[in-house]
Amino acid sequence: MSHIPVTDAATDTRAEQRHEAPRAAIRRTALAGMIGTTIEWYDFYIYGLAAALVFGTEFFPDFSPAAGTLAAFGTFAVGFVARPLGGVIFGHFGDRVGRKNALMLTLFLMGAATVVVGLLPGYRTIGIWAPVLLVTLRFLQGFAVGGEWGGAVTMVVESSPRDRRGFYGSLPQMGVPLGLVLSSTAFALVSTLPEDDLLAWGWRIPFLLSIVLIAVGMFLRSRITETRTFAQVKADGQERKMPVVEAFRHHWKAIALTVGMYVSAGVPFYIVSVFVLSYGSSHLDLSRSVLLTGMLIAAVAEALTVPCFGALSDRWGRRPVFLAAAGFAALLAFPFFWLLGTGQTGLTWLALLLALAVAHAGMYAPTAAMYAELFPADVRYTGTSIGYQLGGVVAGFVPLVAGALVNGADGASWPIATIWVGAALAGLVCAVVVRESRGCDLRSDRTTSLTTKSSMTNSSMTAATPSGSGRPDRR
Repeated sequence: MSHIPVTDAATDTRAEQRHEAPRAAIRRTALAGMIGTTIEWYDFYIYGLAAALVFGTEFFPDFSPAAGTLAAFGTFAVGFVARPLGGVIFGHFGDRVGRKNALMLTLFLMGAATVVVGLLPGYRTIGIWAPVLLVTLRFLQGFAVGGEWGGAVTMVVESSPRDRRGFYGSLPQMGVPLGLVLSSTAFALVSTLPEDDLLAWGWRIPFLLSIVLIAVGMFLRSRITETRTFAQVKADGQERKMPVVEAFRHHWKAIALTVGMYVSAGVPFYIVSVFVLSYGSSHLDLSRSVLLTGMLIAAVAEALTVPCFGALSDRWGRRPVFLAAAGFAALLAFPFFWLLGTGQTGLTWLALLLALAVAHAGMYAPTAAMYAELFPADVRYTGTSIGYQLGGVVAGFVPLVAGALVNGADGASWPIATIWVGAALAGLVCAVVVRESRGCDLRSDRTTSLTTKSSMTNSSMTAATPSGSGRPDRR
């Protein structure tokens, strides 16, 4: 890439402003990213809730209750196996053709698969085809989600001002708690139905409502424009023929570290949001309504804390925020299950609140900007998607593993709490190894803060001085 010399800070600032997207466009892109990921995760989570509460009896009725629940969690985990494949495929097109078109397709596929699940006959109607089709649709859901997060985060971060990437990048991260709010609300409402009605038709309503949300999301995403960073990649002819090969060949360290950091946040999250629903009702005699209401309260709180942690990462750096939250998560694991074990509603809600709104939000919020800043523009969609989704494979199998371990331990929680601690410690190690990425040049072909000491020096100088390090483009 050509280098244009800059003689003073004022010239550098004017150059940066010329490249910076209008504020209204930034907000529109961030809103579309947040709403799109909210819809995607709503679709993804209603499946997890149904797996914990309904699918064991509807699609695996010949199994014992415990085996049926494990089988249902197995179909839940299938979606996570598909996610890396979706990350590779959609990342390929996102890095070669454009971020926007790939994101439109992920949203449509996710919505279509979700609506069909709501129409799917149960085992008593079509026999073995019911679980087979359920697994297939779950695979499609995971495939679509695999390309969603990396694209949404890439678009928002590339469109954001250099000193606000953490905040704007955290807005798509709000899709996780907001999706959980919508899915928990929907299932809380249908769970008030009599048991027979819930199993017969009530559980289908949240799935069918997805068609309305998808229409809204498609409209909003149709109004956003491609990022200028990607437009520059196209104009310079820098698209990679095989972005996935380039990402693994030259940025494997960044991929490995993003996997580890995702695991530290994802494992506790899926323990809380999926496994606890089944564990709390079957082993701790907690009512379904108490758990769903507590999940709703914690998710609403997390939707508020995520942008706060994102903004803190702009002020303090990505690593300090992540490290503090990961340390807190490690300390919380065993007390979390002790609080649940009291059987008291207030303490149960407190445990869920601390796990989601503090531990998970603190780790999850800064990773949007951090992941995008670790990869150069020509493989950014692919690199962020692969790292995030490979971590998702590990986290996605935790509810299945947790169910088996807890059943083998006669309902004791220590095996799953130990896994939680191990995941948090893995994230701590990765966050110590990774270099601070705040303020790096997103358009440079040497964006990653992992490869060379000189890139780290440039990042530090950019973060430390408002005028940047002398390059004309600081986004």
